[in-house]
Amino acid sequence: MNSKHKLLTLITATVAFSSLTVGTVLAQAKLTNQSKVTLNGIGTVRVGMTVKEATRAAGTKLVGDRPNNSCYYVKPQGEPQNIGFMVTGGRISRVDVSKNSRISTFSGARIGDTEAQIKSLYAGQITVTPHKYVQGGHYLTLTPKDRAYGNYRLIFETDGKRVTEFRSGKLPEVEFVEGCS
Repeated sequence: MNSKHKLLTLITATVAFSSLTVGTVLAQAKLTNQSKVTLNGIGTVRVGMTVKEATRAAGTKLVGDRPNNSCYYVKPQGEPQNIGFMVTGGRISRVDVSKNSRISTFSGARIGDTEAQIKSLYAGQITVTPHKYVQGGHYLTLTPKDRAYGNYRLIFETDGKRVTEFRSGKLPEVEFVEGCS
């Protein structure tokens, strides 16, 4: 009887722990303000996913007005706000972050950071070019060292001093200054 009791206790503890672990993983999978932007996505949403796959991965509905062309944006319904996903060819091609100082990159860069902070955070990987529309502003473009990510970029837009928005994704879409326009 004692060994049956121990076995039952072990099984109960295993099931309880598994449920807790699965719940934690599911909670982390939902797109939130703590989700991190990477070269190829944000949180569990990846460049290359269909909108349906990205919705499932985000754990929240992605909504938007789909124009009659091959490029449009969707965004999470509710939180996090000020995140947009560019869709081209029916697949996510880039992530745009604007006016949301809580979302950061995997390395910790965020809106409001100085140009010097970005250059320091990504030392030797940043190319600076003039902003097309903001007088004195810049594009700080991260080109990854890892060849596996050679077709991806992380671009920070600045007012000449601080990051005002940023985006990540695949070439050439991530370099489209005017989004789908």
